[in-house]
Amino acid sequence: MRDIQERTAERPPSQNRHVTIRDGKAGLPYSKGLMATSVMAAGLPPFRAFHVAEIIEQRLHAEGRSDVSTAELRDLAAGVLEEEVGPRYADNYRLWQRAQDRPAPLIVLIGGTTGVGKSTIATTVAGRLGIVRIVSTDAIREVMRGIFTREMMPSLHSSSFDVGRVLPDLPGSVDPVIAGFRQQVQAVSVGVSQVIRRAVLEGTDLIVEGAHLVPGAVAVPAKEEAVIAPMVITVDDEQIHRSHFVARGQDARSRASDGSDASGGGNRYLERLDAIRTVQDYLRTLARAHRVPVVHSYSLDATVSRVMELIVSATTEFPNPRPSVAEPAGEAGA
Repeated sequence: MRDIQERTAERPPSQNRHVTIRDGKAGLPYSKGLMATSVMAAGLPPFRAFHVAEIIEQRLHAEGRSDVSTAELRDLAAGVLEEEVGPRYADNYRLWQRAQDRPAPLIVLIGGTTGVGKSTIATTVAGRLGIVRIVSTDAIREVMRGIFTREMMPSLHSSSFDVGRVLPDLPGSVDPVIAGFRQQVQAVSVGVSQVIRRAVLEGTDLIVEGAHLVPGAVAVPAKEEAVIAPMVITVDDEQIHRSHFVARGQDARSRASDGSDASGGGNRYLERLDAIRTVQDYLRTLARAHRVPVVHSYSLDATVSRVMELIVSATTEFPNPRPSVAEPAGEAGA
């Protein structure tokens, strides 16, 4: 505490003043945390975003500013981004700020087979964009399993890559992994489409993630109703993919040692890795056929950065964007 007080006392008087963001009569103090969160929407990782937020604060103090408008602050942030990290991030930031005034909700669809990191990516992106609603297609499947018994709909009662084992009388020419996966997707897609429709009706931003987000299988709203940002995450390196399940298995064993249930952890997935990667190949093929972006995941920061860019890009394609009150309307790979 004494060190903090001493450092604060050593700052020039201008460094101790609050800068107020004013629009009309309302005003809030400038926050590096909030600015960093805003800047992260451009695709920056947290530590670089906080660095940019600190530089913005320093510029404001250096100019002796006691207040600043939202439009001025956005211009300053874009300029600092261009100087510190490059024009690509500055452009992404400008586009996202304009997209904040869109009249329709944002629906992000993150597909991919088991073990590619969809849940982690979805949670990270939601935090950076301030989206509070995330839905997993596995959760939708669990609800449907409570409604339809194994006898009524057996495809709901197995993992997405294992459904073929419970399907009877498949022709010898049919890949049971893909046939089973398609049956489960067909069932779960009904619930996914309804969740999306509800978000559109409520005007709520939404992220849906899961293996059942197969390009062409889920009914999506018209472009006039929502901004749709679909993508498929892949892990091309088999050893990296395998390592995800090893980590999952270790986590499961840790939970079991604490007395909780750990039904096999990642071992079951490792045993079925060939089937999981067969599903991935199928998803990649469909993504290309439907022109859905494929994001090759090899590190979380790079993957999230690419996902953020795709989302920002999707917002520029929304027809008839509403002009911002704070600033005039303008133009709209990791």
